[in-house]
Amino acid sequence: MLTTKGKQFYLNGEPYQILSGSIHYFRVVPEYWEDRLLKLKQLGLNTVETYIPWNVHEPKKGQYCFEGMADLEGFIKKAEELGLYVILRPAPYICAEWEFGGFPGWLLKEPGMVLRSSDPVFFDHLTSYFDVLLPKMVPHLSSNGGPVIAVQVENEYGAYGNDLEYLNASAELFKNAGIDVLLFTSDGPEFIQHGSMQDAVTTLNFGSRSGEAFAALETFRPNSPEMCAEFWIGWFDHWGGEHHTREAADVAAEYEKMISQGASVNFYMFHGGTNFGFMNGANHYEFYSPTITSYDYDALLTEWGDPGEKYFTVKNVLSKYREVPEENPAPSVKKSYGQVSMNAQMSVFDYISTLKPQNVIAPKPMEELDQNYGYILYKTVITKQGDLEMDTAPIRDRAFIYINRKLERTIYRNDPEKTITLSFPNEENILEVFVENMGRVNYGKHLKDKKGITENLWIGNQYWFHWEVYPIEMDDADLAFIKGEDERYPRFYKGELTADAPADTFIDLEGWTKGNVWVNGFNLGRYWVTEGPQQRLYVPGPLLKEGKNDILVMELEGNESCSITFTDEPKLG
Repeated sequence: MLTTKGKQFYLNGEPYQILSGSIHYFRVVPEYWEDRLLKLKQLGLNTVETYIPWNVHEPKKGQYCFEGMADLEGFIKKAEELGLYVILRPAPYICAEWEFGGFPGWLLKEPGMVLRSSDPVFFDHLTSYFDVLLPKMVPHLSSNGGPVIAVQVENEYGAYGNDLEYLNASAELFKNAGIDVLLFTSDGPEFIQHGSMQDAVTTLNFGSRSGEAFAALETFRPNSPEMCAEFWIGWFDHWGGEHHTREAADVAAEYEKMISQGASVNFYMFHGGTNFGFMNGANHYEFYSPTITSYDYDALLTEWGDPGEKYFTVKNVLSKYREVPEENPAPSVKKSYGQVSMNAQMSVFDYISTLKPQNVIAPKPMEELDQNYGYILYKTVITKQGDLEMDTAPIRDRAFIYINRKLERTIYRNDPEKTITLSFPNEENILEVFVENMGRVNYGKHLKDKKGITENLWIGNQYWFHWEVYPIEMDDADLAFIKGEDERYPRFYKGELTADAPADTFIDLEGWTKGNVWVNGFNLGRYWVTEGPQQRLYVPGPLLKEGKNDILVMELEGNESCSITFTDEPKLG
């Protein structure tokens, strides 16, 4: 059991320094869990830390998933087999640049519900989820002979609110479920006052100035163990921004300051992995900034699992203070498979013609239509002629506006102009608004981030009622291509990759603009070549099979090429 006395952690009665690294099982294909965990152990670390995302495990209310990439217990067991301890962060809020901070989108269907609070409506949903999740954790606790030595209560709560009743009630759910290992909270040094609890160890999150951070902890809670639960050694990227890196020497120097004085440290991230599918989050300060598909984070291991300079520099520091394994990990095998022609194609509008619409009086957001992710089309008839002004503020996040099947405007929620003028040539016009959910906000005051069209559109000084709505969640990428007559974008493109021996590879999307790629039905994530910084998508080898592999691209805006290239080199910007 992990306990504390004064400034010291103890494990089974012996002084213990937690040397940990973050790996998110839900950002790594299960076939690679052992590889990434082994590389963590080869560095000389003794513990792995992971968040647990609610939206992965309860994608629809009352429907639970703990298989494949969601096999939490499988990940814990794999760590135990390798002799590693485990720290779990079930939150329920994880931030992590993950879609909606780990909350399931269906929570937003509840009118007036207060997230991350003791609001009974929210807490009832949380309790139902924890009733399923927590019993899966209990057998793996160190008190039951397992590797889990600590569990976090909520996450960076001081940076969000001050509902201590909620924090304490969350901890009671843990205790009532039989979670009797050490509990802790984690916050930035300036937020520990409202994020800490009497019966939980206060830990800190920061990337530099560790001396100041631990001094703030000493002032707030004297004679408490020093632990950096998130030592930020890199950073994440937004579409349209720069690719972030941090010097290895800078990271190593800060790390040495902490471990030399006996502090416990968790690298965030040891291995970042990938925001597969539609699971990237977004930040929203002055404007909305969705996170890219790669979660490389300039971590100790790259997105594709190779050790970088930072890995070896840190290992050299660690070797001064304890024995570290002599063995070092080697880069993985990567292959160039060459060019794949994406010859079969179909307009998304032809696909939509096979779907049954939902009829609504006024547009509703995705969440109220039981849709979490993807795209959604809203369609109505405008019985008015001439130039009409339309308020675009309710549209989230990016949309294509068609009048009588012709693309008139592309709008984005960051556009400074929230009123546009559209020309309606006929007495009766078909208006279609195709909306992309680009990822819900994962941090801060804009956390309640509904998608689609969130309220009726004000067009020509009036509301327009009676809409057809087509949710396109793309759960199933096995599309039957039909011969349609619609030439419009978005368009689906289909091709086949023949692989002699499956290995890691990267899809180069030069000549394409924006969209998603599926490999054998698995959604790799988004690309946005014209915005960057990321230009290529990582394809883990286990997603491929020997022989023929189905490749599907959904291109939203237009492409100069009808082929994609599988190469052995990444390009993150």
